[in-house]
Formats: sequence, C-alpha cells, structure tokens
Amino acid sequence: MAKVLLIDDDTELTNLLGEYLSEEGFVVETTADGRVGVAEAMSSSTDLIVLDIMMPRMNGIEVLRKIRQVSEVPVLMLTARGDDIDRIAGLNLGADDYVSKPCSPGELAARIRAILRRSGRTERDGATDEIRTGELVLYPSKRRAEWRAAQLELTGTEFSLLEVLARSAGQLVSKQDISLRAFGKPLTAFDRRIDVHISSIRQKLGARPDGQPWIQAVRGRGYQLLEG
Repeated sequence: MAKVLLIDDDTELTNLLGEYLSEEGFVVETTADGRVGVAEAMSSSTDLIVLDIMMPRMNGIEVLRKIRQVSEVPVLMLTARGDDIDRIAGLNLGADDYVSKPCSPGELAARIRAILRRSGRTERDGATDEIRTGELVLYPSKRRAEWRAAQLELTGTEFSLLEVLARSAGQLVSKQDISLRAFGKPLTAFDRRIDVHISSIRQKLGARPDGQPWIQAVRGRGYQLLEG
C-alpha cells in the first residue's frame, strides 16, 4: 500500500488533494508542520512526500534539506508558478520532481505514480490506472484517452476535465466541483474556461445516436457525462 504524506499549510488544498488521492487508492496523511514531515520521513512506511515550498516556520527547502539528511524517500515539490529559483534549489537538494501550483489533482496523481514506478515502490494492491465508461477509456498516469477503440487526442486541460466527468459518469457535477477537481482551485466569477473546453471535448466525442452530445449541460448547475 503506497502511503503519501502531504506537507502543506494550505488546509483547503490538502483536503482536496487528500480526498482525491484516497479515491485513487493511496493511503494519505497530511500535516501543515514541516518538522512533523521530517519526523515522518524517518518512517519506512512513508512511500512518497508531497512538499510545499512556501510554509511558515520551516519552509519547504529547509524541510527537504533535513529529510535528505535522514531519508531517500521520494519527494515531489509544490512550487509557485514561474518560481525557478526554488524549483532549482529543490532539485539540487534531491527532490524527485515538482509541480507548479495551482495544479490539478489528476496531474499530481499521475506524477506520483510515475515517481513510484521509477523508485520501485508499489501502489496499493488492486489499484487500477484505468477509467472505463461505455466506449471511453482513460489512463490517468499516461494522460491517454481512447474513444471507440481509437486514441482520442486531448489537450492536458481537456483530459483533466473529461477525467472528472468520467469518474462521475451518469451523475451531474457542478462547475465548482469540476474546477476544484480538474484545476485545484475554485471557479471564479465570469470564468468560461470550463465551458469552452467542454465544447471542444463534445466535438471530439461526436454526437450520440439520438443526436445529443455525450456531455450534457444543466443550466446553472453543471455538466454530466452520459453513460454508454
């Protein structure tokens, strides 16, 4: 069973990521205290650490430095977008990878799986990296999609959105939930990004036999991917 430790003082984000990773089959623990993270790194039961750089009292760079003094556990850094200095410092200190915030939970899970594979650590027995609904198949760790037995060409954003809907196929998902699960941040007023990308995904999926799109919109509420 792969155990992931999230070290971040942003409780809203860690709750979101923790819930998502738990659904993906990981065992998740969270802490907002870097000192606790260092102590946990000494435990052989921790398979991977997701570490935020910007934290009070002890920042992520210092936490990583102390972790590397006692453990080679894989560490995935969360960095501010465009913050090359911290990113380079983290990699030089032995971070295995980094993801810029805000990040989608799906991307984070894919990065975690890739690191676990490279490090030879295992995921939870029985966990599957495949989502199937009707003739749609998604492979989150590879960010690859198949539709009617053929590869479906999607942008990264389109894949994240379709993954959220596929995980809740047949159910209505609010745009706020879609934004949180796909992009890792709340939906802002007048943000039409989801609508634009959903429109593109609809075109790529084509129409149902009854002429309706596979992704249905419920005005003012959200979207629903219809099951096959």
